[in-house]
Amino acid sequence: MFDLSGKRIFVAGHSGLVGSALCRALSDVDCTVLTAPRSVLDLRDQASVQAWMIAHKPDAVIMAAAHVGGIGANIAAPATFVHDNAVMALNVIHSAHLANINHLLFLGSSCMYPVDVPLPLREESLLSGRFEVTNAPYALAKSLGVEMCRAYSAQYGRRYISAVPCNLYGPQDRYDLERGHVVPALLAKAHLAKMSGARELPVWGSGTPRREFLYSDDCARALLLLLRSYEGDAPVNVGTGEEISIANLARMICEVTGFKGDLVFDRSHPDGVSSKVMDVSRIHAMGWRAEISLRDGLERAYQDYLSREAAHAA
Repeated sequence: MFDLSGKRIFVAGHSGLVGSALCRALSDVDCTVLTAPRSVLDLRDQASVQAWMIAHKPDAVIMAAAHVGGIGANIAAPATFVHDNAVMALNVIHSAHLANINHLLFLGSSCMYPVDVPLPLREESLLSGRFEVTNAPYALAKSLGVEMCRAYSAQYGRRYISAVPCNLYGPQDRYDLERGHVVPALLAKAHLAKMSGARELPVWGSGTPRREFLYSDDCARALLLLLRSYEGDAPVNVGTGEEISIANLARMICEVTGFKGDLVFDRSHPDGVSSKVMDVSRIHAMGWRAEISLRDGLERAYQDYLSREAAHAA
């Protein structure tokens, strides 16, 4: 058991979706949270990361920083996705080792799972086949980080572990209409359609793919549990174990935002894999379960979007 009380915890990517949720969760723990904005520390700069780690010497590192985006963003900038995420993983994990930091948690992604593997997705299926084409560069970079954790643990005796969350959403999400993930993008689109009086809401793809969604604060609780008590070398899935079609998700978002028009599915955009529901028996066996329902989480996320829009307008 790694007691977080009295420890110095570095949350890399503290201002993002997962990082901000981790900071909220750690505010209830008697520990010191270390953060470094990009203006102070560029995680793509190897020398800077090594110097920062040695100077600040945290007791544990949570690698929540990533260059992220939806299908559109991945297709538009594959080189950026593979380069930035691979370099950040290399720099943070290796620098933690050089600074003699024994505890590190790396965030992978359900995008790492190959296509054509049995459902629900089990951790043993990782790296057993080819990646889905629309996000292969991102998946490759994330897989590198997971394998680095295993390698540094095996060779140097570190306790470097990794988690594989499903699709996450919540406060501090990126409500980008074209490049954001499906939940924040649809929330923003539905709100703007309502405000403009539009009769139709465009939805990328056929609406038939099924996805699993987890509120970011639920994810943060799971990550802290893993950091405290998980000692295995295999990645751990973090999700609800339940999925919903994109069409039904869009309908739920219309209810939450109050948009009364029709959904129009744009089949010129790719769907990605048909299903990505994960086997979460490993994290359930540790005593964790999601507490925030999808409907409740969407309502909270919508309020976050409205508050940020109001702040921007002011």
